Amino acid sequence: MRLIAVGRMKASPERDLFERYAGRIRPRLDLTELAESKGSAAEVRRRDATALLACCPANALVIALDEGGATPDSGELSRMLERWTDTGRPLHFLIGGAEGLENRVIDRADATLSLGRLTWPHMLVRGLLAEQLYRAQCISTGHPYHRSARP
Repeated sequence: MRLIAVGRMKASPERDLFERYAGRIRPRLDLTELAESKGSAAEVRRRDATALLACCPANALVIALDEGGATPDSGELSRMLERWTDTGRPLHFLIGGAEGLENRVIDRADATLSLGRLTWPHMLVRGLLAEQLYRAQCISTGHPYHRSARP
């Protein structure tokens, strides 16, 4: 699995969070970071889209993180991840920059995923996604990390 994201993380709690969960996922969630673009909002989205899509091989199953995407609960995400993995295609999760994703990224995506209606810092989204993917795998394997019952 690969996460392709616009922007580069420095040593930070956000990087530590991402590394903690990315290392638990099997296969590991590898990170490709792209330089942030400059220019007008439209130009930034265009450049980011070109760079993001260039990192996705033709056979990749692309999941774009977008505010308009599906908002599954953890169990639903676990089932989605199982279906995606069962295709045998390499999974590529895409996170755009501050200006969001250009439509051609959404059009190329096999699925779109949202972490909810709240706005999250892009560097934090990486860790949140990694944790949710780890949680999804734990649900699939019956690992006790996820507790579905409310107290």
